[in-house]
Amino acid sequence: MNQSSAPVAKPLRIVLAGGSGQVGRLLAAYFQERGHHVTVLTRGPYAAPWQTMHWDGAHAGLWVEALEGADVCINLAGRSINCRYTKRNRQSLYESRIGPTRLLERVIAGLEEPPRVWMNASSATIYRHALDREMDEATGETGGNEWVGEGIWRRRAPEKWNWTVGMVKDWEGALFGPAGRELSGTPRTRKIALRISLVMSPAPGSVFAVLSYLARAGLGGMQGNGRQFVSWMHEADFARAVEFLIVHEEIEGPVNMAAPNPVPNREFMAALREAWNRPNGLPAPAPLIALGSFLMRSEPELVLKSRRVTPGRLLAAGFEFQFPEWPAAAEDLARRWRARNS
Repeated sequence: MNQSSAPVAKPLRIVLAGGSGQVGRLLAAYFQERGHHVTVLTRGPYAAPWQTMHWDGAHAGLWVEALEGADVCINLAGRSINCRYTKRNRQSLYESRIGPTRLLERVIAGLEEPPRVWMNASSATIYRHALDREMDEATGETGGNEWVGEGIWRRRAPEKWNWTVGMVKDWEGALFGPAGRELSGTPRTRKIALRISLVMSPAPGSVFAVLSYLARAGLGGMQGNGRQFVSWMHEADFARAVEFLIVHEEIEGPVNMAAPNPVPNREFMAALREAWNRPNGLPAPAPLIALGSFLMRSEPELVLKSRRVTPGRLLAAGFEFQFPEWPAAAEDLARRWRARNS
């Protein structure tokens, strides 16, 4: 058995904070099926094969008991970024990420038996708009006021792009605190910031579901100029990578959660159309993306920013991807979508 597929040796107690969304349910199901005890902390407890407990992400409560003696804490709390960046929404996006992270820091610092590892959601959007080269954890450049566009369209990154980068930096700052584990209040807990790219899943409402609808409707052409890179990760590799990080105790700090081969949007959409047997798709130029985003109460950054992110630390540690290339991943996801909805 290769190193990257080796399972965790013994059953673990895993606590998923804010784990009621797509990624949280994915991880809860993955670890529950493998015999681990999973507790999901959520604002709205629901019926599931795993345990759920109420938390509001702002105050300590009975859920603290689930963390005492737990092996792993994975914090995924945060309002969906798919919204307009109004002043009110920015405040909500910021507080829903930084607040729960600081709360967990205080709670874990006071536990007699804190989790051995704490993984906290972060985002691959922390890197600059990159067309020229790949961005890994060692050499990647964080974003903020970089140049975007080409020729007469060249300009500084929009203020809203800079704001999201700043939010992610503060999010990771709330996790890591002072440099060095010994200087924090949680010296016995290994911390990892999961810089998550687009996690591709056939689940309803997922990014893959939305893009697949466009492809099947004949609207799956390139978006913008099609040269911006898309960083993505198949859901199976995402769950396996989280398990890999639990086992590999030498890894801490930021980790890029992305497949090793980001692709330009033009190629990304072409492979998606191929998976759905749709040879053609109407393109969506940038002005149309901006209008559509406004009408859908979202932001064009989600489509137009070039994220050329690669998983340097996972690869260096020996993780092997089941789906390193997007065409094969898209074929698998489309097949599973058909099986689920047939």
